[in-house]
Amino acid sequence: MIRILLAEDQALVRGALAALLRLESDLAIVAEVARGDAVVPTALATHPDIALLDIEMPGGGGLAAARALHAQLPACRIIMVTTFGRSGYLRQAMEGGAVGFLLKDAPPSDLVAAIHRVHAGGKVVDPELAMTALSAGPNPLTDRERAVLAAALDGGSIAVIAARIALAEGTVRNHLSLAMHKLGAQNRMEAARRAEQQGWL
Repeated sequence: MIRILLAEDQALVRGALAALLRLESDLAIVAEVARGDAVVPTALATHPDIALLDIEMPGGGGLAAARALHAQLPACRIIMVTTFGRSGYLRQAMEGGAVGFLLKDAPPSDLVAAIHRVHAGGKVVDPELAMTALSAGPNPLTDRERAVLAAALDGGSIAVIAARIALAEGTVRNHLSLAMHKLGAQNRMEAARRAEQQGWL
């Protein structure tokens, strides 16, 4: 029996996934959580073989949860199941210990097959997304540039961004200028949107 932890913040989606997986005679849902910060403590209590993690959840999200879970329970195999097919998310997930990455619009049979393949020691990545990630290349932004762009997403002024991430306004301008140059953007909002679309924030 393959023991599964399911992490998904939308109750309807989580319920549908659980119902689908329970149709398989060799799969057992041992835990369901709706927050990223609930993944590790629940996994340590239930010892799943597979963790199915959504990316965007409250409590830190699935990417942070994957890194923490891989560090604390490396025997648990991680599959990201997400709406967001962004190449940056794929890179972050794989670097964080995930061995599978599927989009939620994939056929149900693909998810079941992915669970079996990953449980047997393999890896599963949506092929189109893998090609996109390879062509996009690595994230060119530093951690500080990512933080500044993330703080700029809502269109706040330099002063607001600086206060939000506790940096001097001149430092924020410098990081924004470097990020805009790297991303070929005309302004900070365009740079922030491009970075978000790539899954780099």
